[in-house]
Amino acid sequence: MRIPPHDPWPAIPADAIALQKRLAPRVVLEGDPQGVRFVAGCDLAFLGRGRRGDTARAAVVLLSYPKLTPVEQHTVEAPVTFPYVPGLLAFREIPALLQAFEMLEQAPDLLLVDGQGYAHPRRFGIACHLGLLLDLPAIGVAKSRLTGEHDEPAPAAGSRADLRDGGALIGCVLRTRDGGRPLYVSPGHRVGFGPAADWVMRLSRGYRLPEPTRLADRLAGGRGL
Repeated sequence: MRIPPHDPWPAIPADAIALQKRLAPRVVLEGDPQGVRFVAGCDLAFLGRGRRGDTARAAVVLLSYPKLTPVEQHTVEAPVTFPYVPGLLAFREIPALLQAFEMLEQAPDLLLVDGQGYAHPRRFGIACHLGLLLDLPAIGVAKSRLTGEHDEPAPAAGSRADLRDGGALIGCVLRTRDGGRPLYVSPGHRVGFGPAADWVMRLSRGYRLPEPTRLADRLAGGRGL
């Protein structure tokens, strides 16, 4: 997969925040991907000292749709050069993830990212950044809340509640299995709020995480598919 040219990676947090603010207006918050044949999931694990480790293992898994059969899987280990700063984790993760995406022979039609999309203090989480860089419809699927407030969704799988920040809709809280802990789902790029949650449910197979990011999580953790 060809990686388009992009801005140089900032070396300090102030420059990273400035880049997020400059790129955020380019994010497209509408769309519902059609004719999807391949879906990619990506995740990253830090080796050594947990989330602050200095080496990253980036994983990308490509699945067929609708069968969700693995088609490709790639991992890359690379040094981490950006400091640990909440809200700026994309700058620790994306450089390694792009190396893994570059190994894909087949480009995906839709991308699910383990992390925030629009539900971010500057409305530019890692799913927005990757979606914009790769020019792909992208969805952020996070395990925890970074910002915003919400009611608890109903216990049944598929139940959702709006995630809002200052009254503005920034995503949803989605329960992917009966009684399970919900996920924080938000558009990354070229996907609307409702379709983002709908796609996460279509790509779920009884686990808390949808298959693309569940398998990417396993691969990044060294457990295999």
